[in-house]
Amino acid sequence: MKPLAADEVTGVWGTLLLPLKGRGDIIWDRLTDQLDVLLTSGIDGIYAHGTAGEFHTLDEAEFDRVNAVLAQRCEAAGLPYQIGASHPATPTMLDRIRSAAALRPGAIQVILPDWVPLSDDEVVRFLVGAAETAGDVPLVLYNPPHAKTQVPPPLLKRVAAQVPQLVGVKMAGGDDAWYAAMADAVPHLSIFVPGHLLASGLARGAHGSYSNIAAMTPRGAVAWYRLMMTDPAAAADVERRIGEFFVRHLAPLQTRGLSNPALDKFLATVGGWADIGVTLRWPASSAPADAVAPARADAHRLLPDLFPV
Repeated sequence: MKPLAADEVTGVWGTLLLPLKGRGDIIWDRLTDQLDVLLTSGIDGIYAHGTAGEFHTLDEAEFDRVNAVLAQRCEAAGLPYQIGASHPATPTMLDRIRSAAALRPGAIQVILPDWVPLSDDEVVRFLVGAAETAGDVPLVLYNPPHAKTQVPPPLLKRVAAQVPQLVGVKMAGGDDAWYAAMADAVPHLSIFVPGHLLASGLARGAHGSYSNIAAMTPRGAVAWYRLMMTDPAAAADVERRIGEFFVRHLAPLQTRGLSNPALDKFLATVGGWADIGVTLRWPASSAPADAVAPARADAHRLLPDLFPV
């Protein structure tokens, strides 16, 4: 896969989720079946080992095997892919970057070391080292709201100046002032925001999403993205209705303390596009199976745009 430039990191990207049984054995044939559906869905790319991919629960043999399956399928299909090389322990993350780089993905996603918050100098130092480890494979910084160290636009500008291999970031987005600050600080980087906020994000200057909506319905996420290009007002209405759906069905699960991986697997099960299931690896709590059917009924009622025939 050729290295991705920033202007090639755009659109809707789907995540690879772990189908599990028992206390966490990966069901490998279901993983490949899921990947085959993603490859024919029209999404702009696929990535592994984001938050929803439960990267923090994998041993290194599992990490390598997921990568091998992803790389083989995406290379054969000619679809761009990224590998998340994240891990809370810095030495392990550097090892994952090395093994990911050997597969030559379009880019490698990294988090910041996550046991203690980092100073600005430490953020720059780590990302310089991560880029040196990745060689000529580009980097994407994964910096979601639950990251212990948040990277504001001024610090991101400093990072980008010292890490030319950085082509994009995943962040929570923000208000008009945040988007203006990002455009001023890093006009050349690809800015990815949460999938359920993509219509408003694109209108303000974002470039795409590592998408929780693609986790629920890959084809629907693509259809919605195309609507953003042709009818922004209609796309904004879809975003409003997604928000209503989330308030009804995801907010109660969040209130119960369920994690983002649990919510994304719940969305995928509601969408029913692949046999993934709601189960997370022990000791994490999973979404209740009996919440799926009412959420699915509401999803099809509120969001028919996301379930094209």
